[in-house]
Order: sequence, then structure tokens, then C-alpha cells
Amino acid sequence: MSETLLVERHGPVGWLIFNRPRVGNAMDAAMMAALPEAWRELDADPDVRAIVVTGEGRAFQTGLDVVQLNRDPAALREMSRRTKRAALQLTAWHLGVAKPVVTAVNGVCAGGGLHFVVDSDIVIASEQASFLDPHVSVGQVSAFETIGLARRAAFGPVARMALMGAHERVTAADARRLGWVSEVVAPDELRPAAQRLAEQIAKNDPEALAATKRALWRALELGLTEARGARP
Repeated sequence: MSETLLVERHGPVGWLIFNRPRVGNAMDAAMMAALPEAWRELDADPDVRAIVVTGEGRAFQTGLDVVQLNRDPAALREMSRRTKRAALQLTAWHLGVAKPVVTAVNGVCAGGGLHFVVDSDIVIASEQASFLDPHVSVGQVSAFETIGLARRAAFGPVARMALMGAHERVTAADARRLGWVSEVVAPDELRPAAQRLAEQIAKNDPEALAATKRALWRALELGLTEARGARP
């Protein structure tokens, strides 16, 4: 796997760790290329029963590394193509990962980093975590990430963050109050808490977990009547 994305296994738990701490773990071409392979590898591993996503350093994930992509025209064209076709292939949801995913937000989560929050099954956060969406402040449309978040949580706070751009930062405590995260812990407790949570999930029947996950996500993607009538 790329040095920009670490893949680890701790007992029944697989870990994806963004590893570009000097640039806020922003996604460069190497990380974007590594993500689909990493997700598929862990999803196919029978010894891995749950997956945790987190970041090294002070940031969780700050979206695309625009500076690096501008130096790599081919990578920039590929990312533009994926965006236009809504074929991003960055997250577990994009790739149809069946195993439960816990996202552990260790620091700043900005812009495209919100994909990994929105597309996770369970989100926990460090007290030092914060959330913002600067798209509109740099002349870009906020769409995929905030649309997903608005489906999972109250519309008003999501719209405020999206429209305020770089001028609005949501704290971990507020994110828990809004339902974006389910638990907030001390910074040095984040990874142990994520490992414990994933291990508890991993004790359950894997087929039941996968079917439950499919049913819950279908409930978000369909109307209520259709979701209740669909098979897991």
C-alpha cells in the first residue's frame, strides 16, 4: 500500500490510516489511487470483521491536495472525471464495503474529508476534532459531502456549515449534539476507544452485520415505504 495510506490489522479490526500529517492528511494522487485497493483488501479479508478509519497527526482529513494535483495534470483530470460522474471511489460507501466501518476523527475534518464521516456507519471523535466545509469560500460547490450529511442529520446546521464556508467551524461537542458523531473522547483515548468499539462489533455474526448494514443504508437511500419493503 502507498506510504500515504497505512493499512494495519489489530485482531479482528482492520485500520485505514491517512498518513500525510504535514499537509493535514490531504488526498494526493497516490492516496486516491490506494484507497480503493485498501478498502477491497480489508473487506475481502476473512480475519477482518470491522474497519476503523483515522488520521495521523493533528488532522483527520482535509480533502484534496489541490497544490499537488495542480502539479500532476493527469491526476487532476482523473479526479475531475470522477467528480463529474459521481464515481469518486474514496469511501466504504462508494465501494460497497459490506463490513461495519467506524470513523475516528482525531482532528480537523474539512471539505472532502467529510466524505469519510458521511459514509461511515459509526463516527466517534477526539475532543480536538472539528468540522468545516470551505468549498464555497474558494469558489466551489458544496454538494456530495453535505448532501450525505443532511440525509443523516438535521438539515439546518448542515446548510449553515456549507453556506458559511471557511467562516464556520463545528466543534466535536457540537457535532455530538447534532448527531454527527456518537461519542467524544480525550485525544489519547480515541484509538483505544475505536478499537474497543470495533472489537465489540466484530463479536457479532458477520452475515447478520452485513445484512443489517445494507438495510440501514437502504433506509437512507430510499423512501420509508420502499425501505421497509426491501429485502436486506
